[in-house]
Amino acid sequence: MKALTQSRRLIDTQVQLKEFLPELRKSSWVSLDTEADSLHSYPEKLCLLQISLPDTDVLIDPLQNLDMTVLFKALASRELLIHGSDNDLRLMYAAHQFVPSKIFDTMWAARLLGFAAFGLNDLLSKLLDITLDKGSQKANWTRRPLTDKMADYALNDSRHLRALTDQLRDQLKAKGRTTWHEQICNKLIRDHAAPKETDTSQAWRLKGSSKLSRCEQAILRAAWHWREIEAIDANKPPYFVVRHEDLVCIAGTVIDKNQKTAWPAKLSSRRFKSLREAVGLALDLPAEEWPETPRTVRRRISQSEKLFYEALKAQRDKQAKELNIDPTLIASRSTLVRLSLEDGEERKQILPWQRELLNL
Repeated sequence: MKALTQSRRLIDTQVQLKEFLPELRKSSWVSLDTEADSLHSYPEKLCLLQISLPDTDVLIDPLQNLDMTVLFKALASRELLIHGSDNDLRLMYAAHQFVPSKIFDTMWAARLLGFAAFGLNDLLSKLLDITLDKGSQKANWTRRPLTDKMADYALNDSRHLRALTDQLRDQLKAKGRTTWHEQICNKLIRDHAAPKETDTSQAWRLKGSSKLSRCEQAILRAAWHWREIEAIDANKPPYFVVRHEDLVCIAGTVIDKNQKTAWPAKLSSRRFKSLREAVGLALDLPAEEWPETPRTVRRRISQSEKLFYEALKAQRDKQAKELNIDPTLIASRSTLVRLSLEDGEERKQILPWQRELLNL
């Protein structure tokens, strides 16, 4: 595809990427966003990289087998301006093991400033009087060529981030919360500087599985693994094959003689046959190969620990009210519980500014 406009370019060849790099290297900051295909493909992949610099916006197409090494090397030394960076950092690491050196996350800045609505559209509307068209939010980002509407939607998520960052940075400085934000951003980078591990030995434990017998859990486990294979073969998200709740329902009815097995509707004859075979193999397993039901051991909280928890919560809520921020930004309930049990590891996990506010 040819360049979309002079200020909005599509980079889908190695030559174009090489020509863009000097422009990128001249800028000390980069506004960035990504698009993936999690609603349409499985497993998901990075489909588009949106980059905004002074006076230019570009779309970089990683689906064109570009060597992105030089791009990410150039990005590594720049401050990246991103809104809600978790997913972007995860996608870029998964695709190219990319770890930035510095980011400014506008969503977390807004939360630290007490904004109740901190979506990108909410912030742009409130601070810059800009309203975005979100019509392509669920678009299939593997589609090529991109429509103008898709391109505009994608770049809207990066082209206004510098102006938004400037306002939020000034407000953080005025309220003395710049260091807090830097600590959060650095933790985001650290948290996504490693591959996301999925424990397939436990991933099949869907909501409702704890109520199943061990034999029924064996059926659910087999059905879940069957669905994984089907989803990957079809390149479709697993819930397009069979919904989570339907898998649990199958497992709970196969050996129940009082009700009919709740096989999913609208399965092809091939899928229905292969699912029945997977369930049959699970039914043939000896009892010693059925999954063990996880047991949660809860120790009784002592009176001193309860009092410590209540004191921590009161301190957190007092600070949050004075700062006009969400209390869970300082510490969630589960964090307070772990801290009240004098969990030394938990104290290491929370950030210095959070420890300071909690008087720890």
